[in-house]
Amino acid sequence: MDEPSLKSTPAERAAEAAERARLTFRRLFGLDRSGPPPPQTLRGQPLRPWTIPNAIGYVRLALIPVFLVLAFSSGDGQSAAAVIVFGLIGWSDYFDGIAARVTGLYSRLGALLDPLVDRLLVLSGAIVCWHFELLPRWGLAVLAARELFMLGLVRWGLRYGADIKINWLGRLGVWPVLSALFFAMAGLETVGAVLLYVGIAMVLGSTAQYVREGLRFRASRPSSTG
Repeated sequence: MDEPSLKSTPAERAAEAAERARLTFRRLFGLDRSGPPPPQTLRGQPLRPWTIPNAIGYVRLALIPVFLVLAFSSGDGQSAAAVIVFGLIGWSDYFDGIAARVTGLYSRLGALLDPLVDRLLVLSGAIVCWHFELLPRWGLAVLAARELFMLGLVRWGLRYGADIKINWLGRLGVWPVLSALFFAMAGLETVGAVLLYVGIAMVLGSTAQYVREGLRFRASRPSSTG
């Protein structure tokens, strides 16, 4: 790999320094996302896999099979150890974002890895809850179908050069969804069911927005001939 491609340009380093200098509480914790996305995360930029935020992402990804083994070894899907690991993977989503904003070590790989881990976590939790019937199976089926659809949409976007940017409804909706799975596996199935319905409504709304943006992108592309 070409070594210079892994280094930031002077303009990128200046932008990173300016970003760190104006960090506020809201910006640090991802509540303020005004302004353009970091240039290092955009399509065409080098992946830059060896960063602190990406290391957190690798750990989150590696813990998903651990969660599945613990959950399926429990006999009823309500293992305390599995619930703790599930919660750790979910909440550590904040840690890689904070690390990126504090250090300025944004990367294209990080922009792709973070939502991938979130979707795999949701699918894993839905599989466990389906297997042990901890939540209504129709809701879990809708949720799993939505996550698989989003994985396909992101793959389509990468193939045709579209950046699928996370919208606010989807960003907020992931938390009632993850909380529903968490509480169901913790033995609070009623709380989990209520949160599942709320989460499904939010993520389906966000999916409609993604589809609309995808159709707009497709319509704006020049038609191929021949």
